[in-house]
Amino acid sequence: MCFYVNLIMQVILFIKGYCFRVAFTPTVEHCSMATVIGLCLRVKLMRCLPPRYKVDISVAPGTHATEAAVNKQLNDKERVAAALENPNLVDMVDECLAPSYE
Repeated sequence: MCFYVNLIMQVILFIKGYCFRVAFTPTVEHCSMATVIGLCLRVKLMRCLPPRYKVDISVAPGTHATEAAVNKQLNDKERVAAALENPNLVDMVDECLAPSYE
């Protein structure tokens, strides 16, 4: 598997058949980057996994102030597609996923 997480947060990965469920805990309850972090996780898995896999990304229960809204954004195909059409957001995601050689 080519998935590597280099974040200061907890990420839980459940794999059942062709379904990947990822629950992550943002660093703080009101983290403004939660949707970007979730989008980065989704893009990384989309790039690594064959298309037959279903990916479900969510904020761990009780760990974010707007958990339901963030989860809805991260798992809505149209919203994800629209986000990935934004060149600035794609650049940010690519920068987050770029290898770090520190």
